[in-house]
Amino acid sequence: MDSDFSPGGPDSDFGFAFNDSNFSDRVLRIEIKPDLPDSKSDGDGCSSIADWARNRKRRREEMKKDTGVDVFMQREEQILHCNMPDTEDGVAYENQDEEPVAMIEESPVDAGLKSSLNCDGEEATHSNDSSWSMDCSTVLRVKTVHISSPILAAMSPFFYKLFSNGMRESEQRHVTLQIHASEEAALMDLLNFMYTRTLSTTTPTALLDVLMAADKFEVASCMRYCSRLLRDLPMTCESALLYLDLPSSVLMAEAVQPLTDAAKQFLAARYKDITKFQEEVLKLPLAGIEAVLSSDDLQIASEDTVYDFVLKWARTHYPKLEERREVLGSRLGRLIRFPYMTCRKLKKVLTCNDFDPDFASKLVLESLFFKAETPYRQRSLAAEEANAIHRRFVERAYKYRPVKVVEFELPRQQCVVYLDLKREECAHLFPAGRVYSQAFHLGGQGFFLSAHCNMDQQSSFHCFGLFLGMQEKGSVSFAVDYEFAARTKPSEDYLSKYKGNYTFTGGKAVGYRNLFGVPWTTFMADDSLYFINGVLHLRAELTIRH
Repeated sequence: MDSDFSPGGPDSDFGFAFNDSNFSDRVLRIEIKPDLPDSKSDGDGCSSIADWARNRKRRREEMKKDTGVDVFMQREEQILHCNMPDTEDGVAYENQDEEPVAMIEESPVDAGLKSSLNCDGEEATHSNDSSWSMDCSTVLRVKTVHISSPILAAMSPFFYKLFSNGMRESEQRHVTLQIHASEEAALMDLLNFMYTRTLSTTTPTALLDVLMAADKFEVASCMRYCSRLLRDLPMTCESALLYLDLPSSVLMAEAVQPLTDAAKQFLAARYKDITKFQEEVLKLPLAGIEAVLSSDDLQIASEDTVYDFVLKWARTHYPKLEERREVLGSRLGRLIRFPYMTCRKLKKVLTCNDFDPDFASKLVLESLFFKAETPYRQRSLAAEEANAIHRRFVERAYKYRPVKVVEFELPRQQCVVYLDLKREECAHLFPAGRVYSQAFHLGGQGFFLSAHCNMDQQSSFHCFGLFLGMQEKGSVSFAVDYEFAARTKPSEDYLSKYKGNYTFTGGKAVGYRNLFGVPWTTFMADDSLYFINGVLHLRAELTIRH
């Protein structure tokens, strides 16, 4: 049954029939029990998301202590337990001596088809018997509402089963629900929604109360409606973390998935620069850190930074090695994009005690195979993961561009470095931008490549330049032979563009201001010869001079 279906179409408004005996075939009797003394309802102090979350946690802890039956069918002549007199239609019993103080969350009951606990704490199966044992707690008051069973049944599988279970009680005119005082407002809002498809509630805490009531009574359309309203409200880190926890708190998790996705996007955007907000991100719970690490838009130097940060977070939150290995192996390790880490850092992964050795070996081996693939195959693998949860082959927006490095020891120490730049990355360099590669090493010294948009030596036009720099500063002296090359056709090898030798001292750089010998407009033209499938392929060879 489609829980979004309502008689007359999805936009029908039956508000005129709500609690009107002329348009109703049953009476819903709502018994309201007191809340726990240490809980707070929305109307009594639960004014923020933090209060609501703390209150929710207390309610979860008390769920197992609640032994009352939530729903039962009652013959019109039957007297309630706990010595509460029956009421006439439209007349509510009021207990003037007690007021609701807090909220207790109860688990949904499937219209009497599930078992619950009796007053002695023992499990009892009710099987739709109208003589079910009731909770022995005091009933504060009783509300009666005229309802239309077709409208409620069309909106909720819970009420559909309640009214159509084939037992004698399903034919009775009176239906009784038992709730806690803090649930009263949410239930009334929910009933009104089932008639009107709208809510007057606007505060986050009240909407969350209605959402939980809708989950309890299986009104998925109301859950989606509440989720949409919550997404439209300003979000905070506090509320985002609460929304991430909703799928584990409700039965119909799919109905709140858009809200959960919005919370993930909020956290990913807020903590895009994890190094800038390192202290805040380190305090995030597991669901929060997963949301941040799932983003493609992290503003980080390289994936090495992500790896180091994940280890720091895991060691902070999981000091025990066994627990840390478990969370890294099953959750966080899959969010680190190992194929884009440097080879030096991958070597450290193999010896890192925080990872299970077999898991670490598998990750490193997979990463090395990826690095050995052709650029086309790498893009193909990334495209296959475009909609995947774990996007290990999808490149992030790194501050330093990843490179592929091949090292040789004989006949001379040498390394060949491959740097690929997307067309849009090159376009962003105009008019005076720079992009740097990740570091690579030769003879124990760190080097990097940098691509520039420069003015030519006569300052008459912009052009594309490529430079080689050494990381170390100071009095270090290091002599190398170098060569820059590029591919202009998929079927051809790299063509040499510039070569020379240079002795690096003090972190200086050497290169060519106009690598291709053409103006920037020609380099970036639609029919440019320098981009293969939208990618510029560059190569640098470095050899230590003896």
